[in-house]
Amino acid sequence: MNSYYTIEEKYLKAVDRAVYGKAQKALQLFNEIISNDPLHAKAHHQLGKIYYYEMEDYQTAGYHFKTCMELEPSYPGNYGHYLHLAVFLNMEKLVKQIAGKALTVPGVDVSDIHDQLGLSAEKNKRWLDALAFYNEALEEAVNKKDREKIEESIERVTAKIKRAGK
Repeated sequence: MNSYYTIEEKYLKAVDRAVYGKAQKALQLFNEIISNDPLHAKAHHQLGKIYYYEMEDYQTAGYHFKTCMELEPSYPGNYGHYLHLAVFLNMEKLVKQIAGKALTVPGVDVSDIHDQLGLSAEKNKRWLDALAFYNEALEEAVNKKDREKIEESIERVTAKIKRAGK
């Protein structure tokens, strides 16, 4: 049995497990961390990712993302995942709340936040809002892959606007 001397050592081991596809072991370690230190924001973030992406337990994922955001509001890594979850669940009010906070945090991927706002507006058939958000995302995008994805979104929404106008 492995002995971990600090919570941070256990955290790094758990992240390593999560990265290498050992979600169950990572889940166990992150839960041990939270039981010893309920205020460990990044462990909550990692649990949110596991529950969202690996286990598809969206309520539990949302709880952990929200807890991370409340405990460490300056941690930029949490906002994108939490916002993706809120958009996926089509929770418009929560989307606006998360995005509003995210855009004030240094280090947050601003392009991704605007892209997710665009997707939320698109899902709710607010085409002009979606187009505006996608254009803002395009202005902030710094790599080719992101730019191409956003340009596809703009084309898709433009086609929807044209169809709606006919």
